[in-house]
Amino acid sequence: MTTTSERRAESRTRQVSQSISQSVFDGSPLRVVLLVDVHDGAQQQFLEAYEQMCNQIASVPGHVSDQLCQSIENPSQWLITSEWESAPPFLTWVNSEEHVQMVRPLHNCVRDTRSLRFHIVRETGAATAKTDPAGRRLQAAPRIGDGVIRHALTFTVKPGSEETVAKILADYASPQPRVDDTTRLCRTSLFMHGNRVVRAVEVRGDLLAALRHVARQPEVRAVEEAINPYLEQDRDLEDPESARVFFTRAALPAVHHVTNGQDTPDTERHALYYPAREGRGMRLAELLAELDAAAADDPDSPVVRSTIFQRDDVVVRLIDLRGGLDADPAPVFGLHDRTRAAELPELLDADALGADVSALKKGAAARLLMLARMDLITDRSASDA
Repeated sequence: MTTTSERRAESRTRQVSQSISQSVFDGSPLRVVLLVDVHDGAQQQFLEAYEQMCNQIASVPGHVSDQLCQSIENPSQWLITSEWESAPPFLTWVNSEEHVQMVRPLHNCVRDTRSLRFHIVRETGAATAKTDPAGRRLQAAPRIGDGVIRHALTFTVKPGSEETVAKILADYASPQPRVDDTTRLCRTSLFMHGNRVVRAVEVRGDLLAALRHVARQPEVRAVEEAINPYLEQDRDLEDPESARVFFTRAALPAVHHVTNGQDTPDTERHALYYPAREGRGMRLAELLAELDAAAADDPDSPVVRSTIFQRDDVVVRLIDLRGGLDADPAPVFGLHDRTRAAELPELLDADALGADVSALKKGAAARLLMLARMDLITDRSASDA
């Protein structure tokens, strides 16, 4: 018989699961689908490039298998599917410099690509339980999203140019929010921490279509050209390969999102920057996701929603919260959970934050707030456009 406490726990679990629209940390196997449109006459070149890449991928930790398929209706259309033990090892690889270099030969012979990533929820045949015979843990339940895709870009500018860059980025005309009949820009938030820029976007519909739409707008193109001289990584927007590599390296995917209530008149948007120690970015993002999940079960938490973005050792948390960031920083950081809070300073690159670990441990909430807080440059919703 199910006890009252068990029913309450199950109810809380359902409520939390319904509030989460995205997370890569549930341990489920991952299926990656890559749709590829190959230039006419370049099929053999593409096949050879794929085979070379495939041999390299086979040794990547977490990789299980892959398949290459060619359309029976249009030989220029190809489909690459791969399976991974879970999402974190795939994201670690796909966001690495090794991956940027590995896929270069493919881009010489393809017209367009589109990548889709899916957690495996159920399988037919013998694998019908939450854990299949191979010991994999399938996603326990479907997630309930809000129809919004969240993504971010990050890059650094030359030290000393921060004020100039901030002015350029803040002073531009917003592009039209409507992309097409099914895609719309919802919100763009731009922050800086020292010389690091983070631009977070929220899109309803097709993210890739939205990003391409924005890139084509004259007002956006003018801003991109204006900040070019100040970038630490050179780029030439007239050179498709240069632009592709820059934006590939700048991509800062959302790895977790949780919602805990509705906006109120005093809801504010903030961003926090968490530079991780080398090789610890994914674990740091996972720890923050655990703190967010715990906060989502707390009706008194000031956090309305939180999105965690991570690439390599760069972790950024975008939060909407009631009452502002300075009211009580401890609940914002989840530092009331002493076990997880004790791990946080060990994962952070204290030098990058300009502090030592002992200082973070002693005055964790207030000290971390001061160091991690990003400066808001602009925050525009579709209604502002």
